[in-house]
Amino acid sequence: MATDIFDTRESQVRSYCMNWPATFAKASGPYQWTEDGTRYLDFFSGAGALNYGHNHPELRDLIVDYVANDGVTHSMDMKTPAKRRFLETFERIILEPRKLDYKVMFPGPTGTNTVEAALKLARKVTGRQHILSFTNAFHGMTLGALSVTGNSMKRRGAGIPLTNSSKIPYDDYFDGDMPDFLWLEKILEDSGSGVDKPAAVIVETVQGEGGLNAARMDWLKSLSDLLRRHKILLIVDDVQAGCGRTGKFFSFEEAGLYPDIVCVSKSISGYGLAMALTLFKPELDVWEGGEHNGTFRGNNLAFVTAARALELFWADDSFQNQLAERITELNEGLKRIAEHVPGSSIRGRGFLTGIHFPNPDTAGKVAAEAYKRNLLVETSGPQDEVIKLMPALNIESEDLQKGLAIIEESLLAATGNLSEPSRLRAPR
Repeated sequence: MATDIFDTRESQVRSYCMNWPATFAKASGPYQWTEDGTRYLDFFSGAGALNYGHNHPELRDLIVDYVANDGVTHSMDMKTPAKRRFLETFERIILEPRKLDYKVMFPGPTGTNTVEAALKLARKVTGRQHILSFTNAFHGMTLGALSVTGNSMKRRGAGIPLTNSSKIPYDDYFDGDMPDFLWLEKILEDSGSGVDKPAAVIVETVQGEGGLNAARMDWLKSLSDLLRRHKILLIVDDVQAGCGRTGKFFSFEEAGLYPDIVCVSKSISGYGLAMALTLFKPELDVWEGGEHNGTFRGNNLAFVTAARALELFWADDSFQNQLAERITELNEGLKRIAEHVPGSSIRGRGFLTGIHFPNPDTAGKVAAEAYKRNLLVETSGPQDEVIKLMPALNIESEDLQKGLAIIEESLLAATGNLSEPSRLRAPR
């Protein structure tokens, strides 16, 4: 294959295009097309930034109309009608029905921006520096977010020591051999422990990059209760698991939590546009004007699509109920596929889920075979030992079943068992 500008000029830091070398030129719904017209089913969804698929037609048309009428695109933190409409819609459809009273901060356009703002705010409010995070966590690629990330390869990229943070065991890290929070509770209650009281604990309810580890609801509730007793702030990083990815709008709803700070990004725009929110309880709003800012925190195109996406998908329970049916389909299909490899197990929750294989090489081989069969699916975990599925939340059953059939065939090819019969029903 001849080299092109991507090979000769773009940095070696790129990654996804190394595994998926096609040049994608068009996208709609759960599909992408290459320059030569080859169609790929997308179970990657922009790493969770495209929860409603590519180029949702109504959201696309809103952008076209907004630009055609010279709507303000860039506004820093100035007031615009698009920003007003988003805030009013978010309050009415998301916050008020869930009885969540949060101030909304626009920290910058990406997930790592909202994490940085959350860490900074927690330290400012409490006057304490230390942050606790969890084994196998991933919170972003800037220095503060890397300091609370567990992945050693990503941490090495910082080039300097990452300080003022410690890692504690995530749910079931010791395979049930140790009581939950035994270590944390002991050091918080022992004035001689030598461990500084932290400003906050940051947690993902599902560790998207860390292997699709999903925390139990009672574990999350116990964590919240423990932190409240010790006046430590709870930060939930819902960048990847939020906006419906686990079945409800916020991934912590099922646990009945009311976190002090919530990080939201990826699919909040509804269209894959850069947008992030940092949500926090009103009493934590101790910022001085301009103390934290960012040039691209006023993305009005994202405000336009975000407001309409909330109305389209979250104004009542109909979409959430349909999503629950698709989640059941996905889980049933994955369970049947996992039966082909003894020792495999289902990981994750909702539409942030996959299969963990006992041989760490299997997941990568399955993903490569899936690409050959025109399906985009990635891997997750410290050794990339989990095949990770993130279909669009509004995917049709036929397309979901088609993707599952490709994964099954890819697994059989990767393990040399193509003669085995399929365990899935044929796509309708």
